[in-house]
Amino acid sequence: MGIAAAGSMTLPSELDIKAAIPLATELLALRGRDVAIDASQIERVGAQCLQVLLSAAATWHADGADFTLSAPSAPFSDAVRLAGLDLSDFSSRNH
Repeated sequence: MGIAAAGSMTLPSELDIKAAIPLATELLALRGRDVAIDASQIERVGAQCLQVLLSAAATWHADGADFTLSAPSAPFSDAVRLAGLDLSDFSSRNH
C-alpha cells in the first residue's frame, strides 16, 4: 500500500488478513480529506479488508467527505459479489 498523493491511495495486489491493520492505519491518516482509492492492482482480497474498506466508506460519509473506489480489478469485484455486496457500497456517496 502506498499513499501516492494527499487524498489518494493505490491498494496492493494482496489484501489478506495481515493487510487489514496497515490498511486501516493508512486510511485513518487520510481521514478528514476526500480520498480516492485505486483498486486496480488487487489480485486477492479477504473479508477483513473488505470490512475495513466498508467501514472507511461509512466513516467518510459520516464526516461529509468523499470516499471513492476506482478501477476495481476483476478479482476484487468477484470478492465483493461473493460477499453479497455491491461495488457502490464502497463509496461514501451511497451510505
